Amino acid sequence: MIVDEPPAGRPASRRRPTGRLPGNGRVQPLDISSQLLELLHVAAERHASDIHLVPGYPPTLRVHGRLEPLGETPLSADRLEQMLWSILPERLQPQDHDQVKSFDSAFSIEHHGTPCRFRANVYLAEGNWCACLRHVPIEIPSFEWLGFPLELAERLVSRANGLVIITGVTGSGKSATLAALINFLRTKGSHHILTVEEPIEYVHQRGAGGIVTQREVGRDVPSFADGLKYGLRQDPDVILVGEIRDRETAQMALSAAETGHLIFTTMHTRDTKGALSRLVDLFPQEAQDDLRKQLSMSLRAVVTQHLLPSAVEGEKRTLALEVLLVTPQVQAAIRAGKIESLESNIQTGKRDGMLTFDDDLQRLVKLRKITPETARRFAKDPTTIKLPTGAW
Repeated sequence: MIVDEPPAGRPASRRRPTGRLPGNGRVQPLDISSQLLELLHVAAERHASDIHLVPGYPPTLRVHGRLEPLGETPLSADRLEQMLWSILPERLQPQDHDQVKSFDSAFSIEHHGTPCRFRANVYLAEGNWCACLRHVPIEIPSFEWLGFPLELAERLVSRANGLVIITGVTGSGKSATLAALINFLRTKGSHHILTVEEPIEYVHQRGAGGIVTQREVGRDVPSFADGLKYGLRQDPDVILVGEIRDRETAQMALSAAETGHLIFTTMHTRDTKGALSRLVDLFPQEAQDDLRKQLSMSLRAVVTQHLLPSAVEGEKRTLALEVLLVTPQVQAAIRAGKIESLESNIQTGKRDGMLTFDDDLQRLVKLRKITPETARRFAKDPTTIKLPTGAW
């Protein structure tokens, strides 16, 4: 590990990374706390999805959905602050330190000679610095590994234009699915794919299959909305918007979908109804009728993801889906504001490739990937979950 000296007048505890993961996939040296670096190696070794760092608690990993403390020694606030300011993102200048209340960054280390990437959210709680560091695999996962149906992936990427929303609660694998879809698109032809992310998680390597341009909010572009606005002038075929959080981004995404672009994005909701309701509610009441009409014409699909405990102790979590594909009936329901009727549209649209969450839970029980108890705990209607034939 090569450590650079901090610039004159800048505290050593607030040094920022001196390198990043370039297109060739090699890791540049990082000026990072040795204690934090040790935790990152432990997390990679144990296949943890997240590291939680909170003063008063020991460092804690999330492994296959469960929290596992590393020892019993709690972290001190001062030591943790030193660790976290060592991953200060480049866009934050020394004079910004006192104004910063939270920040996102992404960085890479080398673990046993292999690049290992993390996404960090650092934040204040009760006046103390805390963090959640998410391990982002360098290799873009396959649909088989994710448990995402290849037929559905082919259907989503084959759209000529429109809006595709991947939704789910935090930690449900949305970023991994989007990365796999973008990677799959590269095998389908020559496209210019523009991504706007905060921060960049999966790095798409240079190679065959068109061009992938990845822009990071805060570093390369001020906001998701600006990334979309100026991205339309960069001749993209496909645009990935990391997340729709505000009205301006939502309007730009819908407008881009209307003008012939295929837009992939994420939202943080529990189901399809929640995603569409939240999207509409970003707009004032007097604009919502027009927005619903625009959404009914632009939307192509909503895929809701959940990661559930595996039936086998110690194995990675299992992906369960709810799939809404936009048909004339779905368009009419959205246009009329009948969001509550979408569940029945999904139920009656199975022949069109739609999938209810409870049906997918039953499928996973039948395949013995999750237990009936897990399925009933997460099901919208637990009475629909049946035991598979034969001994469990």
